[in-house]
Formats: sequence, C-alpha cells, structure tokens
Amino acid sequence: MNILAVEIEIPYAVDVQTTDDTLTVLSDGRTISVPLGWHPRLEYATSEERVNWRLIGKGQGIHWDDIDEDISVEGLLSGKRSGESQASFKRWLLGRQATQPAGEPDAE
Repeated sequence: MNILAVEIEIPYAVDVQTTDDTLTVLSDGRTISVPLGWHPRLEYATSEERVNWRLIGKGQGIHWDDIDEDISVEGLLSGKRSGESQASFKRWLLGRQATQPAGEPDAE
C-alpha cells in the first residue's frame, strides 16, 4: 500500500491590519480575516497598540510588544482562537486597568 505524503507549506505574513473588530493578515496573495474577539488582548488594545506589531519567525507569526500577544499564521488559517486562559486574561486586564490614568478608556 502506498501512502501519499503531502507537505503543506504554511504561508507567511507580509502585512497586518486591524479595525475596531477585525484582524486581517496579508500573506502570499491571500487575505486572512478573523474577529478581534478571538484574541481578547487585541480586542482590548488601543489603536496605537494594535499598529505596533512586528513579524516573527520570518513571517510565521505576529507579535505585539505593548500587549505581549503572539499569533501564528498557521493558527489563523486553522481557525484557532486565543489559547490564553480566562484567569490569565483577567490578570492581564486588571494589570492594564491599574496602570491606566484616571478617566482614560481602556480600549478604543
């Protein structure tokens, strides 16, 4: 019996864009869009924090320094949401709120 082994090459990101509700990653001619709600740290980030990203792993992933978030292109393609636990996210959110000046909104 012969088994055909197919190697699937995961595309790499070349650009990242966000709106108030969507993360869009441009890659090898494809556009991948997912709701920001799939990645709560991005959802709660300010516009300034969302645009402060960099590619990691030669474009295999995206990192946001300001919110300590990493997202892989492979994960986006497979429809994976953030793997962060609710407890971890709540700690992160409380830490953000503690450092916000009074009267400033947490997210835009």
